[in-house]
Amino acid sequence: MADITYALFTKPWPALALPELATHVRALGFDAVELPVRPGFQVEPEQATRDLPRAAGVFRAEGLQIISVAATVSEAMIAACAEAKVPILRVMEPIHAGESYPQAESRIRATYDRLVPLLERYGVCLGIQNHCGRYLPNALALRAILRDYDPRHIAAVWDAAHEALVGMAGDMALDVIWPHLCMVNLKNGFWKRTSGPEAPHATWRHYWTSGRHGLADWQVVATELQRRRYQGIVCLTAEYTDTSAADRLIVEDLAWARALLEKDV
Repeated sequence: MADITYALFTKPWPALALPELATHVRALGFDAVELPVRPGFQVEPEQATRDLPRAAGVFRAEGLQIISVAATVSEAMIAACAEAKVPILRVMEPIHAGESYPQAESRIRATYDRLVPLLERYGVCLGIQNHCGRYLPNALALRAILRDYDPRHIAAVWDAAHEALVGMAGDMALDVIWPHLCMVNLKNGFWKRTSGPEAPHATWRHYWTSGRHGLADWQVVATELQRRRYQGIVCLTAEYTDTSAADRLIVEDLAWARALLEKDV
């Protein structure tokens, strides 16, 4: 599948200056980046209008593209993406405390209805990612929200790890979300018990691990993407509970993803 763009979410490297970050991403073997435009990162939200196009130029000098940004939605951010030629603005949609799930769906749709004209005007796609916890959690939730929107405007960023933590098998999930898909996130994790067996109530947290060792079966995901002749973005998020091992693990995970997605079938 030579037409896949392999992107790296650069969240684990906030301390690197942009030129260093671009050089590092290229050395790791990626084609593109997803850039967090958040406080404390290389591009801060308040300066995105000025700094995001500059950042895009720094990455282009290394032969890389900013394929998406992770940021809060506003017209200024959408316009900054357009100016920097960033096609996707990625968000997650929370379910607020005290809000029922149907109320959240109605609120999110009303927001999207207002955003569509802006997204059309600027030529930017809003990518909605599934996320465990109090967010739109899985492919079914994404489809329910996205079914009435043109994927040129609002589409799905399907995350294999979050789906595995709360959802369904990867091939089924891709079947559900396929008409709305704009990007695939590959990472992996599992639930780790944080209370002892004597505790009156069991508690758990998710543990982020390498691609081979979590609940998401990357082989199943890759087989389904190959079957459907996927030509698009695969973003490796480099999210590991052992943050000190990020450089080593992301190189291993990129090699594993390429081996699965580019094998002869």
